[in-house]
Amino acid sequence: MFLRHLSLVNYKNFDSKTLEFDPVINCLVGDNGVGKTNVLDAIYHLSFGKSYFNPVSTQNIKHGTEFFVVEGEFEKENRTEKILCSFKKGTKKVIKRNGKPYEKFSEHIGFLPLVMISPADRDLILEGSETRRKFMDGVISQSDRSYLQNLIKYNKVISQRNSLLKYFVANHTFDPNTLAIYNEQLHGLGTEIHKKRVAFLESFIPIFQEQYHHISEKDEQILLTYESQLSERPLLELLESSLEKDRALQYTSAGIHKDDLGFTIAGHPIKKFGSQGQQKSFLIALKLAQFHFIKELANTTPILLLDDIFDKLDEHRVSQIVGLVKNDNFGQIFISDTHPERTENVVKNIHQSYKIFTL
Repeated sequence: MFLRHLSLVNYKNFDSKTLEFDPVINCLVGDNGVGKTNVLDAIYHLSFGKSYFNPVSTQNIKHGTEFFVVEGEFEKENRTEKILCSFKKGTKKVIKRNGKPYEKFSEHIGFLPLVMISPADRDLILEGSETRRKFMDGVISQSDRSYLQNLIKYNKVISQRNSLLKYFVANHTFDPNTLAIYNEQLHGLGTEIHKKRVAFLESFIPIFQEQYHHISEKDEQILLTYESQLSERPLLELLESSLEKDRALQYTSAGIHKDDLGFTIAGHPIKKFGSQGQQKSFLIALKLAQFHFIKELANTTPILLLDDIFDKLDEHRVSQIVGLVKNDNFGQIFISDTHPERTENVVKNIHQSYKIFTL
């Protein structure tokens, strides 16, 4: 699968832009602020129906205009697939495949598998558990539609249960029967989600470790662990035991929405003890593991977006990463960089077709 053609109208800093891409390697070069990352984000938008960096649709419209349109023409399984994503202020976002709009955006997720590697990924290490859950859910959802549907349902029930807890406090009342209905629903959905997360990490962790050691070329002890309350007790028990706490807090304090991923190096949290280079290698290994995991399950090679890949990595490590496209494991790859010569030095040694776009 590859992206042949991209068209932008009023998207971020672009009035109008059209690009024709190489099926293998595409390099976007230029000074900071010219829109290299915005082009990558537009490609991401076509895959996920939202921006990688800013999910607020109005903030992706070029300043002073009322709408944006992102359109891409993909080659997938010997078919041309035209995807259009548009948004106008005051209306709902529209995603179309070959002219036909999706009723639910979730139906589109996984159709165009894609992995983005960006300096913004440092949030996976620096931010709270929600960021890491979103990463895990995003990987699983691209290859398991039922998982995504269960997750949407679970989050809806959590919202309803939280609203009920607030209602109890505001009206000085309590109805255990209604609460029990929500608890049963959460138990069923949460248990299924937990099982799939466990199964995912059993497959994912060995791939991640292999990628890290390839990038770092060091025998560093790195660990990725799944932290979940459901590993200790069934969700129904957790909900019942935390009832008084939930009533006081007015929200649901137990469940798979509290899960986290632990990142450690040499037995210590990488957030505190990892160097910048180790953290960057850790994050890139996570994303390359995501790439291989999705490829295996989706039977389609994802598009790989490398945003400012030289940030905090030396040219040798970048050459190793980009060099992976020498074999058949990778498909189309996009690279953004501020130094044209540096980028060309790396890609010309790969002996694959490439295009360089100066923005």
